Amino acid sequence: MIKFAFGIFLLSFSALPLADNAAPTPVESAAAQPLVVVHPTVAVPSLTAAQLRSIYLKRQVIWPDGLPVQVFVLPLQSAVHKQFSQTQLKMFPYQLERNWQKLTFSGIGTPPTEVSSATDMLRLIQTTPGAIGYLPFDHETTDAKVIQIKP
Repeated sequence: MIKFAFGIFLLSFSALPLADNAAPTPVESAAAQPLVVVHPTVAVPSLTAAQLRSIYLKRQVIWPDGLPVQVFVLPLQSAVHKQFSQTQLKMFPYQLERNWQKLTFSGIGTPPTEVSSATDMLRLIQTTPGAIGYLPFDHETTDAKVIQIKP
């Protein structure tokens, strides 16, 4: 009897209409994903998702041409950082932070440089050879190269 009642309960929710005009959340919309940007001299036209994750986990610290990778991030509480972490890196921000803390406390690495705003991020990427960061999808990207991320 309980299984039958539970089945009826589930069926009642499956019959509810879904809103056709519901706007996708930023995480669902591919166009709304943060842009990955690098200094114009970085000779990499695109990255795989695995390569991007390796860079942000501080496992890849040198670009293929030998230039050191300089990683920049927005504040960990910012919506853009959370979205970048979840959509591009497939990680929660606390997982990234935990990884950076391990590197720091073990003495084998340092965390990325945190910048206070997207404008500061763009300025640092424009002026730091080997820099990589991310910007909101609608932010201006002058004098920085947008990198395509392949699955």
